[in-house]
Amino acid sequence: MAHFPKDFLWGGAVAAHQLEGGWNKGGKGPSIADVMTAGGNGIPRRITDGVIEGENYPNHEAIDFYTHYREDIALFGEMGFKAFRTSIAWTRIFPNGDDAEPNEEGLAFYDDMFDCCHEYGIEPVITLQHFEMPYHLATEYNGFADKRCIDFFERFARVCFERYKGKVKYWMTFNEINNQSAAPIAHHMLQEGAVLNIGDKPEELMYQASINELIASAKAVKACHEIDPDAMIGCMIAFCPLYAKTCDPKDQMEKTWADHKRYWYCDVHAKGRVPAYIFRYWERMGFNIDLSDEEIAILKEGIVDYIGFSYYMSFATAARDDNPEFNFYEAGIPGVGQAGDIVPNEFLKTTDWGWPVDPLGLRYALNWFYERYDQPLMIVENGFGAYDKVEADGSVDDSYRIDYLREHIRAMIDAVEKDGVNLLGYTMWAPIDIVSASSGEMDKRYGFIYVDKNNAGEGTLARSRKKSFYWYKHVIETNGAELD
Repeated sequence: MAHFPKDFLWGGAVAAHQLEGGWNKGGKGPSIADVMTAGGNGIPRRITDGVIEGENYPNHEAIDFYTHYREDIALFGEMGFKAFRTSIAWTRIFPNGDDAEPNEEGLAFYDDMFDCCHEYGIEPVITLQHFEMPYHLATEYNGFADKRCIDFFERFARVCFERYKGKVKYWMTFNEINNQSAAPIAHHMLQEGAVLNIGDKPEELMYQASINELIASAKAVKACHEIDPDAMIGCMIAFCPLYAKTCDPKDQMEKTWADHKRYWYCDVHAKGRVPAYIFRYWERMGFNIDLSDEEIAILKEGIVDYIGFSYYMSFATAARDDNPEFNFYEAGIPGVGQAGDIVPNEFLKTTDWGWPVDPLGLRYALNWFYERYDQPLMIVENGFGAYDKVEADGSVDDSYRIDYLREHIRAMIDAVEKDGVNLLGYTMWAPIDIVSASSGEMDKRYGFIYVDKNNAGEGTLARSRKKSFYWYKHVIETNGAELD
């Protein structure tokens, strides 16, 4: 029997900057992603002062979806996708972010791409800001540290809602908006809010930029409801369950503080208010956050229609004598952060990139969100990065990816059938090999579709189907009833 309604949104998810390429084509301006060099497994990416000749910027070409999108969408259609989650590159529409008029060539690109999706019965699920703010807003305004960027974002959002009314039914505002609570804070603030200069009070500035983004998000939600009442607009939260390492009450309180610091963003998105525990934290820390009564009212008017979230892994946390409250979300992932508030979970295995594998954590995540917010949910990222080997006959046996996804989908089924969670869809990350956001690698592969390109940028960009391609096709055909 099928476990989901017939309109369940099976599909895959990507981000414009990680697959489109064409970074300076069609009138597009440079984004934050365009000044990030290649890194590696355990080697963080560098952020350069503008685009520097001789540096390797993997997002510049990515997998050239900009010219291959019809071919790629046809492959998604072959798998039977019901949804394709991607983002609109802000700098294709407003090359500098503060331009007076939008770029028609960029608008037309997405018109055609969305039309192509609909030809295959695929609903576009579109994120407005996915780690690709205009670089100009970073250099001239220090990004969302400046409240003027709220208006720039709202204008960008309104142009998109008006242009793609009837073509896009599902929207999200900021991708993984809560990542900026993570260490290293400067890197995530740049990705999320184009904040180049963090000054000598990085945590206070992080909260200010976050509030400004949440106001911008609320304004976009309100605008979407006005322009296209038939559309649904949600938020997007990076969710990694934080388990208390032991039943010691101190560990449990550490877990509670961790949730406060990490997930207050969703309280604002789904409840329309900044929670009391955040206001009290600002007071205790002496933070001077600029948030007016008018802006508090805007947050109340901008409650989302659904909650989208990513789920890759879980973590454990424990109390420390030198840190009585969870301060920064220090993931301890190679290339992302150093271990601090996060401690090893002896019950879980890890990927080649040190990411804990916890399928049951997805059921926990679905219950956590639904119990807390009573909002429809959408899993918009979940996947397995691995080194794939191409055999002599061109095939790729990625059974490990199938195993990972199968167990996570089973957990998803349990949350829906046994726990009553209202789940709209599942768009795994990523259906086609793309540039890794964290490391800039191509060899860290997630896709059902192999792309002939390596970390050095070498390859033909030819596409081919992996073993998992046919497995996921059957999962969609059976609406999740057959996973083996």
